Amino acid sequence: MPVYRDDAVVLRTHKLGEADRIVTLLTRRHGKIRAVARGVRRTASKFGSRLEPFMVADLQLYEGRTLDVITQAETIGAYGAEISQDYAAYTAANAMVEAADRLTEAEGSLQQYLLLVGALRSLSRREHGPALTLDSYLLRALAIAGWAPTFADCARCGREGPHTAVVVQLGGVVCNDCAPPGTPRIAPSTVDLLGALLAGEWDVAEAAPERDRAQASGIVAAYAQWHLERGLRSLSHVSRETAPQ
Repeated sequence: MPVYRDDAVVLRTHKLGEADRIVTLLTRRHGKIRAVARGVRRTASKFGSRLEPFMVADLQLYEGRTLDVITQAETIGAYGAEISQDYAAYTAANAMVEAADRLTEAEGSLQQYLLLVGALRSLSRREHGPALTLDSYLLRALAIAGWAPTFADCARCGREGPHTAVVVQLGGVVCNDCAPPGTPRIAPSTVDLLGALLAGEWDVAEAAPERDRAQASGIVAAYAQWHLERGLRSLSHVSRETAPQ
């Protein structure tokens, strides 16, 4: 049976039998795969902790008839323990890996892999607020998948902005002529925050007040739910608390 190696981030795991585990992985070169880690739940397992959610590892696998089998695992990024110690980071990470699971298929995407690994690393290092990190990740992951929102010019007719009407079904902000009756309006500063999250402009994002962050999070959640067609279950558990400014 062919043996191969790849770097992978663990998205989720399921118990199999008394000692094994099925691991869903987003890999650098082989896309999303499901593999069996044999004996990983035994206390004597050499690599059980390396195959927990949010961990990044260098894996050796061989191709099986239905599921591949993991034979070696070396840690690249030990993010799971640090993330699990903080509830806000843990809930944000769960939403990220659920979104990655939904956005990637067998053909894979190096950009999606690198984006997720970078976001999990950032969470583990407490580089930015977990809610901001999650919102930025979701916008950028959706953009890579082909659903890039626009927060500058009108998403429908292209009229130059700024605009403050948001219609997630149309792809972002829209001008007054394109806005359906009753379209909600948001503050210009919230539009700026959304654009900063999409572009990774962290100085702008971190300077945003709580009101703008809350409004932006609602829009990001609605945009993700619309394009993923069914809700991200993890989003309902995400902590949106922020440190006092």
